Amino acid sequence: MASIHSLKKDIDYLISEIISDCQSYMFLHPKDKKVEDAWKIVENAIDLRNQLYERANHPDGKNDRKLVKQHYSSIRKDLMQNAHNLFEKVSALSK
Repeated sequence: MASIHSLKKDIDYLISEIISDCQSYMFLHPKDKKVEDAWKIVENAIDLRNQLYERANHPDGKNDRKLVKQHYSSIRKDLMQNAHNLFEKVSALSK
């Protein structure tokens, strides 16, 4: 099982990439009507980061290693799934 520290680093990395892509879009298309959509994506990414950090800091069943491992696996799965969805939304901005 990976450490909590590396999980948090992965969360920060993916969320910062999403935010960076949104900022790049807003910089390149400042007068586009979809800038507000980019801001919403940034807000969703920040909310996702905060939720995942909260879950990582408070694992279920601290005394049962199996439950803790399942808990962190579900956090990683949710991170990948939600990050993928947010990256798709960022990609849709330029269409």
